[in-house]
Amino acid sequence: MEVKLVRADVEDAKELHAMQVKSFRELLEKYQDFDTSPANEGMEKVEARLKQEFTYYYFICVETHKAGAIRIVDKKETGKNKRISPIFILPEFQGQGIAQKAIRLCEEMHGKEDWELDTILQESKNCYLYEKMGYRQTGKKNVINERLTLVFYEKKGD
Repeated sequence: MEVKLVRADVEDAKELHAMQVKSFRELLEKYQDFDTSPANEGMEKVEARLKQEFTYYYFICVETHKAGAIRIVDKKETGKNKRISPIFILPEFQGQGIAQKAIRLCEEMHGKEDWELDTILQESKNCYLYEKMGYRQTGKKNVINERLTLVFYEKKGD
């Protein structure tokens, strides 16, 4: 299965937003994190990110289908981490290794060292994915509610 990244721009905000809501809806229902869930963000927030000069949004494409998206925050400053926030795969494409391939492609384009991200501690599959790819927990955690804790990761290089 071929996975490729296609850069999105501000005209894609509505489509990206719809994909994001669909991808995170189940987690929002599970964790009730209405203030922090990407499923609960307005389209304006996606549009504003797309306008940031240091934001790179990519559609994650599998063959001819848009399977998800990834946002890279890369200020191109020495010693500063690049950030993945968010990455999402549509439900019908999950569990196929697509996110892993997309992250690897981003690392090839933006550099293999100095990355950070956060994910839901209770989602062990997400934690396993990032740890398998060389990301390590920083020790920082953010308790959102009694159901959900965000855990922070860094990757300094291979």
